[in-house]
Amino acid sequence: MKLLHTSDWHLGRAFHRVNMLDAQAEFIAHLVTTVREREVDAVVVSGDVYDRAVPPLAAVELFDDALHRLAGLGVPTVMISGNHDSARRLGVGAGLMEHAGIYLCTDASSAGTPVILADEYGDVAFYGLPYLEPALVKGEFGVEKPGHETVLAAAMDRVRADLATHAPGTRSVVLAHAFVTGGEASDSERDITVGGVASVPAGVFDGVDYVALGHLHGCQTITERVRYSGSPLPYSFSEAAHRKSMWLVDLAADGSVTAERVDCPVPRALARIRGTLEELLADPDLARHEEAWVEATLTDPVRPADPMARLAERFPHTLSLVFDPERAPDDPDVSYAKRLAGRSDQQIAEDFVAHVRGAGPDEHERTVLRDAFDAVRSDGAVREVAR
Repeated sequence: MKLLHTSDWHLGRAFHRVNMLDAQAEFIAHLVTTVREREVDAVVVSGDVYDRAVPPLAAVELFDDALHRLAGLGVPTVMISGNHDSARRLGVGAGLMEHAGIYLCTDASSAGTPVILADEYGDVAFYGLPYLEPALVKGEFGVEKPGHETVLAAAMDRVRADLATHAPGTRSVVLAHAFVTGGEASDSERDITVGGVASVPAGVFDGVDYVALGHLHGCQTITERVRYSGSPLPYSFSEAAHRKSMWLVDLAADGSVTAERVDCPVPRALARIRGTLEELLADPDLARHEEAWVEATLTDPVRPADPMARLAERFPHTLSLVFDPERAPDDPDVSYAKRLAGRSDQQIAEDFVAHVRGAGPDEHERTVLRDAFDAVRSDGAVREVAR
């Protein structure tokens, strides 16, 4: 069976101030063309279809168009909700859509109930695991201490239990939206940290033939059977080096996997340039970036006048301007933001306690801080689901 694995469409999202709807529509057209020309048997979409729980109307219309075009090809599509989606909204009409070959898996309680598709070699069971917010699904899976690893492990226990009831040789595919250990993150993914640990080990998914992951925006291979497709379009300058693509997966009769990357259309190249303003305006090597979307980091010791306007004369698609004056490491003027770069909320809070009290928090106080951060994140997740 030939599968096309994609995820993280983020319909309705902009890139800085650039509306990406046209580029997203171009991607959908490319997806449909690929399905038709490469004779794909099934499409799997591993979450974050939309960029927010209540997407703009234009994004909903584009999603509707995508489903109609895929259904028109007669190719089944299996789709899960991600952490950016409203599972309830995305799942509206799921029962009716199944008659058109569109399977929306948005209910955590159905984690062990597969979509069964068949080819000339037999059945393939598709298990859709929507994004599982630990605080919201701990009761469903009966876990005492909610965390991403514990709830995913419980969901996968249901998958393996159900798979054992099918005929020997039944192949299996799991769709999941999670941060798997070994994956490389970028700046455009929403933090899903709970309990201080966001990642789950790839071993959680043992026992199935292919795992189609979503959440991380870079296309990457965790193992030969566990892969991220990444987002089809860039949503932050941290993705400047990404090659945006989908996985075309051939699931053989014996469950073995071969995968090929299918490139996605690139609306415009991304470039990150760095130097003083005069250097960026004069450097002939930067000519190749003049039509790119540009993030410019200025290293001038004193902020120059009208830097964005001057940069735009050479780089008309400059979208982001960062000031990072080059100073000695011990310079007291090094920015507060730079000192905090790469540190978690927990670490920042602990440093603050140490700064004002003269000693860092003890283990009990660390636990109180961690519980407070988890409560805030969980409350935010509940509020988004309720919207």
